[in-house]
Amino acid sequence: MARQDDRNQPIHVVHADSMDGYNQPNSVSTFTGTVLMTQGTMKLTGEVAKIWTAKEDTSVDHIVVTGTPKKRPHIEQIDDNGNLMTGDADQLYYDNVNSIAILTGHAIVHQQNKGDANGAKLTYNTNTGYMVGESGGEGPVSMMFLPKQKPLPPPKHGAPAAATTGAPAPAPAKPAAAPASASSAPTKG
Repeated sequence: MARQDDRNQPIHVVHADSMDGYNQPNSVSTFTGTVLMTQGTMKLTGEVAKIWTAKEDTSVDHIVVTGTPKKRPHIEQIDDNGNLMTGDADQLYYDNVNSIAILTGHAIVHQQNKGDANGAKLTYNTNTGYMVGESGGEGPVSMMFLPKQKPLPPPKHGAPAAATTGAPAPAPAKPAAAPASASSAPTKG
């Protein structure tokens, strides 16, 4: 799932080597050459990005990112719990209206602390985390689920859990004697 406030952020083309198009309703702008776009914590990268604006205004409707075999399109985003989701494929389609990322062609999605999915086509809802995978005749869809992280055992006898080495804990120190009063301190003569 995406960070909830990402949807309220503007889509910013941070870098491209060239641009062709204009910012008008119902138009397409093409960015080429090491393209980097952001929206909050979401980042999209690729060699070519085409941005379609909505019919009624200049808000972004959808984006298609393509690349090369050496520089495939990439998406990443951090969720509200600080977990990173990354995805790579031959083509990335991002539906900005419905928050859907469609990764097509040797698609891989990794969700930190959750697992990985692989397939010819992976459709990922960035709002809910729901995913659909398809093989498309390119081989099976696969998914790896990570086990639940086990909590650390409680500390034994008040010692920190990290400090346990199997050796017995040291005996508690005896209270120190009360300090002597200043009047009983020796003086130099």
